[in-house]
Amino acid sequence: MHRPLLFALLGLFVLLQYRLWLGDGGITERQSLEEQVADDGEENQRLARRNKALADRVIELQEGEEMLEAVAREELGLVREGEEFILFIDSEREEKSP
Repeated sequence: MHRPLLFALLGLFVLLQYRLWLGDGGITERQSLEEQVADDGEENQRLARRNKALADRVIELQEGEEMLEAVAREELGLVREGEEFILFIDSEREEKSP
């Protein structure tokens, strides 16, 4: 009388253990997903560093071109085609310079 109940409970236990370890959403699948999340997190960090480096490079190039143009205009008096160059001379500065 107790044997069939014992076998039924043992069978139920084995079935639940199987589903826990090997079934959908089981421990092995969870471990696999956690490893995948860790790998994806590392990849995301690598790509974020790459994106920041590229963004810094774009800003550097934009500012570099603007800075280069500003220096060329202010120190060398260069103008673009179609622009007119007007030089203002400060008379006080001219008197102080040797």
